[in-house]
Amino acid sequence: MTEFAEYVAQRHERLRRTAYLLTRDWAIAEDLVQTALAKAWVAWRRIDGDPDPYVYRIIANTHASWWRRRWRGEVPTEVLPDRAVAGDFTSDVGDRDVLWTAISELSGRQRAVVVLHYFEEMTLAQVADVLGCSVGAVKSQLGRALARLRVDQGVRTMTEAKR
Repeated sequence: MTEFAEYVAQRHERLRRTAYLLTRDWAIAEDLVQTALAKAWVAWRRIDGDPDPYVYRIIANTHASWWRRRWRGEVPTEVLPDRAVAGDFTSDVGDRDVLWTAISELSGRQRAVVVLHYFEEMTLAQVADVLGCSVGAVKSQLGRALARLRVDQGVRTMTEAKR
C-alpha cells in the first residue's frame, strides 16, 4: 500500500482544498477528506489508472449525503456588517463572502459542479467522470447554478457596484 501512502502525501492538500470549497469549513473539510481516503483505501486495489476521479467522486458523494442530513436553519446575528467603502481592500473580502454565500445556497450537486469546474479547473468531461454522470447532466447543472447565481440579489448588487 505504499502507492496509497504516496498518493495521500501528494494529493492531500488539494483534496482538502476541494473539500473546503464544498463545505466552507476547514474542520469539516478535513473530516470529509479523511472519510473519502478511508473509503478509497478499502477499494485501492480495484482502482485502475488515475485514482483522482474515484477519490473526487467519493468526496462529492459523501459531501452530498452529509449535506442532505444537516439542518440549515438561519443563524441569527445581532448586528449586520457594514458595507465596505469603494476602493477599500476589504470590499474584495465582502465580495468573496457574498459569492460564497450565494454558492452555499446552491444544491449539493450544483455546488460540486461549480467547485470542480471553476475552482479545480476540471473540464466538463472530467467533472462528469468525477460525479458519475453525463457531460449533458454537468452542463445542465452548471447552467442552472449560474442562472441561480445571476438572479441572487447579493451577487447582482456586487456586480452592479463593479460596473
